Amino acid sequence: MDIIKSIEHEQMKNKIPVLNVGDTVKVHVRVKEGNRERIQVFEGIIIKVQGGGVNQTFTVRKTSYGVGVEKTFLVHSPAVEKVEVTRVGKVRRAKLFYLRDRLGKSAKTKEKIGARIETKEVTIKEELVEEAPVAETVETAPEAEAPKAE
Repeated sequence: MDIIKSIEHEQMKNKIPVLNVGDTVKVHVRVKEGNRERIQVFEGIIIKVQGGGVNQTFTVRKTSYGVGVEKTFLVHSPAVEKVEVTRVGKVRRAKLFYLRDRLGKSAKTKEKIGARIETKEVTIKEELVEEAPVAETVETAPEAEAPKAE
């Protein structure tokens, strides 16, 4: 394996969430302020997913106090604690940049009817569970130890 790929493989998370464009998600992000660390939730619509491997990113857009805010997150970042899907959106495009020009209800996506809201995860790499080696005891039969005199 190439040395760069092996280093990237170490940095990847074991399980990543299934992210689709149009879904409304809650992204739990670790924020460090001074010497304290807390988790902040950013909720919005995924407007794009791009890249692959370690460099895979997704952009979430929300409106806060009448101002549109977009944040791009790395999928494999240790700062991203977890991603929860709250609504499954019905979209026909890969990138939803047209939502930037919209306000209010028109800035939402339609919801898929009958879609189950599940936080599905894809396993990227298997977790190796090391089992304790079982000590094999070799029992010798008494007949094999000493020849019998007849």
